[in-house]
Amino acid sequence: MTDAKTRIDDTVKANDVVLYMKGTKSMPQCGFSSRVAGVLNYMGVDYTDVNVLADDEIRQGIKEYSDWPTIPQLYVKGEFVGGCDIITEMTLSGELDGLFDQNGVTYDKDAADKIRAANA
Repeated sequence: MTDAKTRIDDTVKANDVVLYMKGTKSMPQCGFSSRVAGVLNYMGVDYTDVNVLADDEIRQGIKEYSDWPTIPQLYVKGEFVGGCDIITEMTLSGELDGLFDQNGVTYDKDAADKIRAANA
């Protein structure tokens, strides 16, 4: 698992925003991955997607890397943020906007506001 951990660590550190997911940002393969990718896509966030279904070592390794049992997993500036439920809550509360602002991640603030308005 050391090789997987190294590859994960390199990816997380080399990219501002990384989403480990089932499928890809353009074709998610599960509802939870689809929800998080949909939020990021709608908000115009430039992120790297890693399809855990394409590599069993990465699929298991990411769970050990973060000590988090589920996928998807979002990382911002090398730090684990959370999975689907946490990202959904952060989006609706505006906390995700703050995290992006704090880390210099570009996103569409109007789109974020529209997500919150639609779920109010």
